[in-house]
Amino acid sequence: MQPTPTPPALLLDVDGPLNPFANRWRRRLRWRPRGYTAHRCKPDDWVARHAPLPEEEVAPLRVWLNPAHGPQLAALPYDLVWATTWMHGANKHIGPVIGLPNLPVIEWSELFKPGPDGAHWKAPQIVAWARGRPFAWVDDGITAHDERYVAAHHDGPALLHWVDPARGLRAPDFAVLREWAEKQAR
Repeated sequence: MQPTPTPPALLLDVDGPLNPFANRWRRRLRWRPRGYTAHRCKPDDWVARHAPLPEEEVAPLRVWLNPAHGPQLAALPYDLVWATTWMHGANKHIGPVIGLPNLPVIEWSELFKPGPDGAHWKAPQIVAWARGRPFAWVDDGITAHDERYVAAHHDGPALLHWVDPARGLRAPDFAVLREWAEKQAR
């Protein structure tokens, strides 16, 4: 009997894919995209940015989240992993709102340090974290530089999927993710 292969990891960013922060109508009219609800929270780094104000005086951060995303993500044939600057805050402030359990977190050793050859600052740390494991990375910061970097440094299959930060994850994105994972299972 052959062992069951480990499913690929789905590395999830929050701002952009799950929180369509760049929606111009949202900024102008305080309108939200269909299916999204507004949530207010005070992540630790948000409070720290407003120092020396005491936490009770810091206005909460508003994020738009779609509760349907949790079940849709959980139904995909992946191991879900947070790959976001929210780090463990995603398990506290994002996952419960969209119906996800606590997920593993990629802990960034250095935030926003420019990547080599124009790659996203996350790319080298993602490759190091994956250690050859198949993964799909969903982020609004992915470029061709990241595709080249991952192809040159990762010893396994990888899908880098850009998501429009004004729209967030949509049905076509889920279809791409499902198709790629199913292809890996063959």
